[in-house]
Amino acid sequence: MLSIQGRLQRVCSGLTRRATLQAGGAGLLGLSLPQVLAAEQSELPFQKGRAKSVIFLFLFGGPSQLETLDLKPDAPVGLRGPFRPIASRTPDLRLCEHLPRCSQLSDKFCVIRSMTHTHNDHNASHYMQTGHKFTRNVVIDSTDVNARDTDWPSIGSVVEYLSLHESGTRQRAISDYVYLPNRLGHLQLPKCDRTGQYAGWLGAAYNGLATDIRPENLRQNLFLRDCTEHELDYRVKGLVSSSELTLDRLDRRRSLMEQFDGARRSLDRSRRYQVYDAIRDQALNLVTSEKLRSALDIRREPAALRDRYGRHLFGQSVLMGRRIIEAGARFVTVGWDSTFGTDGWDSHDSSHHLEKWLIPGFDQAFSALLEDLDERGLLDETLVVAVGEMGRAPKPDNPQWGRTHWSYCFPAILAGAGIRGGIVYGRSDKDAAWPVDRPVRPEDLAATIYKALGIDPDLVLLDERQKRPMQIVEGGRSLDELFA
Repeated sequence: MLSIQGRLQRVCSGLTRRATLQAGGAGLLGLSLPQVLAAEQSELPFQKGRAKSVIFLFLFGGPSQLETLDLKPDAPVGLRGPFRPIASRTPDLRLCEHLPRCSQLSDKFCVIRSMTHTHNDHNASHYMQTGHKFTRNVVIDSTDVNARDTDWPSIGSVVEYLSLHESGTRQRAISDYVYLPNRLGHLQLPKCDRTGQYAGWLGAAYNGLATDIRPENLRQNLFLRDCTEHELDYRVKGLVSSSELTLDRLDRRRSLMEQFDGARRSLDRSRRYQVYDAIRDQALNLVTSEKLRSALDIRREPAALRDRYGRHLFGQSVLMGRRIIEAGARFVTVGWDSTFGTDGWDSHDSSHHLEKWLIPGFDQAFSALLEDLDERGLLDETLVVAVGEMGRAPKPDNPQWGRTHWSYCFPAILAGAGIRGGIVYGRSDKDAAWPVDRPVRPEDLAATIYKALGIDPDLVLLDERQKRPMQIVEGGRSLDELFA
C-alpha cells in the first residue's frame, strides 16, 4: 500500500505543518502550507526554459559503464566484461546486448560517457541530486549516510521553492517535486534516509511529496519481480474520495482554515504573510483536486501500456512519473534503490542481477517512457535524465564480474526537451576508467537541468539559518551544446 510521507515541522505561529493540513481537512502529510517569502529575482524562473518538467531516473548503487553504455570489446579479457556489444541507431554507439530496445531508440537520446567526480561512495547521491559536494568526512564515519537539514537542497527542492514563490500565479494540482516510489534508503535493511533527496538548509517545507510502496513480503525485492495490484495501490491514504467530499464538509474545513488565518494575521501583518493567502488557496485546491487523486491511480492506465513499461516496481514507477508530470509537476525523481539485502546496481558480487533483471528492466522502462512521451507529444517539453551516483571499476573483483565503486568515469543518458538525439558526448579511455574528452561533473549536469527549466544556475537563495546567500550551482557549466 502507498501513503504520502511528510515530516512534522514548526511554522512561525507554533503550529505544526501536519496540524495545519489536518485543519484544512487534507490529511496528505506531504502536502503543506509552508512558510514562504516572496522571491525577488530579476528574471522569473520557468519562463524561458526548454523543458516544462524533468523526469530524473536515479539508478542508485552505480551502474557499470562496462556492462551498459561504454563497453570495451577490444580491451583485455580480464577487463572487458561478460556481455557483448550490439549496434544502435547512433554511429559509433554500441550498447550492451541486454539493451535491445534502447539500441533501437538511440536516435532519441544522448549518451554522456564522461561523468566524473572524486566522491567514491554512495553519499555521492548527495552530489548527483544537488550539484554540490558532500562535505561530511565519511572516512571517519562511513555509516553517516542519513540526510541532515544542513545538507544542500536537491534540485527538485529548489524547483519546489521557486514554484511556491510564484505568488499564486499558477494554480497547482500537485506538488512540483515528487519522489517515487519511496524515499531513497527506505527499502533498505537497515532502513536509512539517504542524502541528496531533501530540501536541506532551504527548509523542510520544500521537501518533495514522496510515496511509500511496501511489498507484501518485506524480504522480497519488488524491483526484481512483477508486483501485485495490492502492492501498487497508488491511492493516497487520507485523501477523501469525491463521493465523501460534501459541500457541508468542505465548508467546515474552509471555516476552520479561516479561523487559523485570522489568528495568524492578528499576530503578524508583515510581508511574510502577505503571500499566505495565495498559498492557502493553492492548498485548498490540492485538498479538493480530482486531478491529484486520478494521477495517483495507476490502474487507470491500459493493461497493455503497463505491460510495456514492465510490472516490476521500477517500470510501474516510471509510468507513474509520466502520470505525475502530466498532472502538472515540474520535477519527478524515480529511484531504483538497493533493497532488502540485495545490492541493486551496486554489483560487488557478480553481474548476475545485471544480466537477469537490472539492465533488461531499465531497457524496458526507459524505452517505454521515451516512446510514451513521444506519442503523447510530451517529449519535446520533458527532459529525461538517467544516471547513477557513480560507475564501476574497470578491474573486476572476482570471476563473476563483480566490480567495486568507481566514480571517476561513468555514463548518463539525456533525452527530450530539445536534447540532440543520436549523439555521444565525451569519451573515456581504453579501459573506461578516466575521461579523455569533455569531462562532465555533477555541477555541470545540475546547471544543465536548471537552465533547461528556465532557472538561472547562478541564482542565489538565502540560507536563513546562517543568514548568508547561497548559489544553487557553484562552478557548473550548462551543456548547451547537447541541445538542438
